Amino acid sequence: MALQNKEFEISKFHRGQVVRFCDSIAVEEPLEIRVVFGAAGQRRSKNLSITMRTPGNDPELAAGFLLSEGIIESPSELIGFESDGPVSDGADVGNTIFVELSESAQFDPGKFQRHFYATSSCGVCGKASLETLRNQHVKPIIESFKVDPELIFQLPEMLRKQQGVFDVTGGLHASGLFNLKGELLSVREDVGRHNAVDKLIGSQILAQAGQPGKLSLSGHLLVVSGRASFELMQKALVARIPVLVAVGAPSSLAVELAKEFKMVLIGFTSSERFNVYAGEDQIG
Repeated sequence: MALQNKEFEISKFHRGQVVRFCDSIAVEEPLEIRVVFGAAGQRRSKNLSITMRTPGNDPELAAGFLLSEGIIESPSELIGFESDGPVSDGADVGNTIFVELSESAQFDPGKFQRHFYATSSCGVCGKASLETLRNQHVKPIIESFKVDPELIFQLPEMLRKQQGVFDVTGGLHASGLFNLKGELLSVREDVGRHNAVDKLIGSQILAQAGQPGKLSLSGHLLVVSGRASFELMQKALVARIPVLVAVGAPSSLAVELAKEFKMVLIGFTSSERFNVYAGEDQIG
């Protein structure tokens, strides 16, 4: 489903002139993510999260969220999705999505505790600290590869050219998945930068639906249109994406995560320059 935008009549003030016109605004709506789990005859559902998102690619958003939160480890654990709940004006899906897990999925609602904290990037979201990842026994990404600096200079513009809804609204974050040859494999947009990454990772999970084994995006680069926060680095790590390239600045926790888990972190990326905060030996 295509992302949504709405038209609003606004006034533009410019050097003493006032012009009224219709402006396209990116839609923001809540999405409740619920999982359906349990053995046959004992299936039940549990609320996991409510996030503010741009409607569109909701199954991908849910799948990416479940992976990054450790609810699933393999695409084979997902059976299907069902949209429900009230439908907003102009929308064609409800604001609740049920994610059906396989009977073999190891989901214990008694152990699942969502640890929220406030961030400037997305409100209430994310893991509490690096300690959470250590406790989940997430391993460092050990890969032997080189990223061409000339490719890195090109990535922001390559991503920008694919931001269709941003061109109309100017109000969405984007994330793109590239291979080491610089080929764009997938791009997703959303009002929340964390949602854009979840949708992107979710698109890869659904492409492997039903297949055994864990998702691994080794040999790929994640490019984001804004900052490199801890949460975005964490999502890349869980999806086993070794390189994150950001147009904006990284946070201190993002740098610490990248260094500890042997990832490449690049920030302030443009056609003229970029800063390498971790993994400099893999650039060249």
